[in-house]
Amino acid sequence: MRIVVLGPAHPYRGGLATIMMTMAREMQSRGDEVKVYTFSLQYPSLLFPGKSQTVDTPAPQDLHIERVVNSCNPLNWIALGRRLYHEAPDMILMKYWTPFMAPCFGTIARLARRNGKTKVVCQIDNVEPHEHHIIDKPFNRYYLGAVDGFVYMSEQVHGELTAYTSAPMLYSPHPMFENFGERVEREEACRKLGIDSHYRYMLFFGLIRDYKGLDMLLEAFERIEDRSLRLLVAGEFYNDKEQYRAALDRLGDRVVLHDRFIADEDVKYYFSAAEALVLPYRTATQSGVTQIAYNFSLPMVVTRVGGLPEIVADGKVGVVCEPTVESIAEAISELDDKHLAIFAKNFPEERKRFSWAAMCDKIVEVYEMTTK
Repeated sequence: MRIVVLGPAHPYRGGLATIMMTMAREMQSRGDEVKVYTFSLQYPSLLFPGKSQTVDTPAPQDLHIERVVNSCNPLNWIALGRRLYHEAPDMILMKYWTPFMAPCFGTIARLARRNGKTKVVCQIDNVEPHEHHIIDKPFNRYYLGAVDGFVYMSEQVHGELTAYTSAPMLYSPHPMFENFGERVEREEACRKLGIDSHYRYMLFFGLIRDYKGLDMLLEAFERIEDRSLRLLVAGEFYNDKEQYRAALDRLGDRVVLHDRFIADEDVKYYFSAAEALVLPYRTATQSGVTQIAYNFSLPMVVTRVGGLPEIVADGKVGVVCEPTVESIAEAISELDDKHLAIFAKNFPEERKRFSWAAMCDKIVEVYEMTTK
């Protein structure tokens, strides 16, 4: 097939860009002709809470990437939609994660598929966003109504999606991230991060936003009596850091805070130094962070929200608890050597569920459903 992958990609940073480029490589390895169209402007600086949207690393040489999408310029959407109309790829593979992108992506999709050949398939993260706005539903209707088929990654998203569209849709769990390298020795990881290897570490990893529940985790840590346990927080604040200040002050050196975006080449050190990953989310659809943990066979504590229990089977590779301070504290306290050994034994089999080949198989299957 001739495929255009449209969404985040190099030089944009983060998991979404990694996903789109990995799917492009998988499709390319099957003999498809693949082009990646990414952003010239993804978010205006006023709407982006982080320090930088891009990375300085060289562009990958194995992918054809063009920066042609301006999320804020309607003239650009029309021009790109017309270009795709004339290029007439068999499939445009899009990523959708926020209603902010709906006007841009919806316009491009509507114009491109008018040629009667091109099908738009969406690999969708979220329908209803974690932080709600009045524009969400009309924007969702505009974009989701322009898509021929979907691959979703959690049953929560599936349920939300069916309220907007009856287009073909198939489930495929979030694949495992394999681009961060191999686990290193714990002593080496601690030395690289500048942390004391005599302590045990629970890891909170990723962008810090209200729905991810760091405040609950900090309060839970205050209830944990084991003073050999430390909390390693690694990620950039996307909300007000000061709201955590009082809890951080009370915990003192029991929290190690690396409040910055973690570069790809450093991720392995955090997942090698920690004893477990904790995701104390208030709401969730799925999480790419769990798929990094699978890559490093790192046990997890996750809350029973959204698709997290579908990804982390309770008692196999981690613990599923309720999204409360008490339950999070209890789950962390119960992570003894016996449980950790059981989880480590189960990882090889559980990891088989999460492959990029399986995800792309579902994308092709949905595409074929749209052509019948």
